[in-house]
Amino acid sequence: MFEKVLIVEDEVHARTGLTELVSSWGYRARGAADGQEGLEQVVAWSPAIVVTDLKMPRMDGMELLRRIGDLSERFCVVMLTAQGSIESAVEAMRAGAWDYLPKPVDPVRLRAILDSASRQCAAVAEEPVEAVAGDRRSARRSDAFAELVGSSPEMKTVFALIERVASSNVSVLVTGESGTGKELVARALHEMSGRRNKPFVAVNCAAIPETLIESEIFGHERGAFTGAQERRAGCFELAEEGTLLLDEIGEMPAGTQAKLLRVLEDRKLRRLGSKAEIPVDVRVIAATNRDPQEAVESGHLRADLYYRLNVFNIHMPPLRAHLEDVGTIAHKMIQQMNEKHACRVNGMSQELQRRLESYRWPGNVRELRNTVERAVVLAGEGQLRIEHLPPGFGEAPVRSAPVSDTAVTVQVGTTVDEAERQLIVKTLSSTNNNKTRAAEILGISTKTLQNKLKEYARE
Repeated sequence: MFEKVLIVEDEVHARTGLTELVSSWGYRARGAADGQEGLEQVVAWSPAIVVTDLKMPRMDGMELLRRIGDLSERFCVVMLTAQGSIESAVEAMRAGAWDYLPKPVDPVRLRAILDSASRQCAAVAEEPVEAVAGDRRSARRSDAFAELVGSSPEMKTVFALIERVASSNVSVLVTGESGTGKELVARALHEMSGRRNKPFVAVNCAAIPETLIESEIFGHERGAFTGAQERRAGCFELAEEGTLLLDEIGEMPAGTQAKLLRVLEDRKLRRLGSKAEIPVDVRVIAATNRDPQEAVESGHLRADLYYRLNVFNIHMPPLRAHLEDVGTIAHKMIQQMNEKHACRVNGMSQELQRRLESYRWPGNVRELRNTVERAVVLAGEGQLRIEHLPPGFGEAPVRSAPVSDTAVTVQVGTTVDEAERQLIVKTLSSTNNNKTRAAEILGISTKTLQNKLKEYARE
């Protein structure tokens, strides 16, 4: 059964045209002249999908979105924004919109969005009524966050962002150092969305040879290139109606990035060697351990693709930034390793936990997992103790360096500005010019660091 679609648009010709167009596709469509009338129609008619303009009299699209969200989470709201107004799209996504569409409206994109939203509504409708309320949300949240553990302010921020954006269709860019758990964020977004019963496909762009990456992602026809002996579906097709994670997006070749951008914009792809376009309904999540701004500036990441992916950003903090979570994470890992290796470890000594919590974890959660797995296998049963750690673990910095390489010596009489400059330059050098890492060490934002460097460049 086709869903009810409400078109909220104050310009009468646009409203009439969109209502007739959507009706011609088989949806039951109605129009509303502004946000206030739209809210009244939502209450009285209960449409599954609301397509609303952003700028309207009496009540604008953002206020309508918030009011609809207060009524129920079962509505899918599509926001119409001014061409190129990425700021409006970001605000709408953070407020809970399912998707956004720039004006003037592209009918092909609108239909693809409506069809996708309709499937989301159908997935929710199949669940028991009581499950759509708090109990379902709590259960789903618990399952989705099973691998993401922590009670620190940093992890609570991550959890809140995931919950905010999971139910929408917007692309998400997950950033963070290697080993922080970016794929776990992508999986949590998938599990908390209406796509959770469909495929989750993860692709590491850095692990695929440049000559094969387009075939891997978009698929190919028989004879498309030497060795292509049969048609093959790419990752987009394999993830149809589900979620596709493109890990290490900054390692994707520039030509492939251009084709990816086209797919994200048009929601259609063309296999290698084919002239036909295939419609796709896939939510794309990208991840990178690079500073995305630096990747754009260096040419590793196309600026237009970055802006299309970065409608919503979730940053995974390095483990050293929330060491208070190390004990909780380690205990969770012990349970997992017990099952994996048929061991009977029942915890860890306080001395071991203190050692783990005082370490800086340059390899982040991945390094912690390897350390815990080794300890569990060595112990086999009982408690984990210091002797189950690698020899010399935590007794010295991971990378030692002469004092002259890491220390900043400031002579009496040096100005504060010059001392600050020396500290920034030295810190950047120690991080191999990684601005994100340097900013974390210095306790300032990446933007502040970049502004400081621009000042130094002008001097």
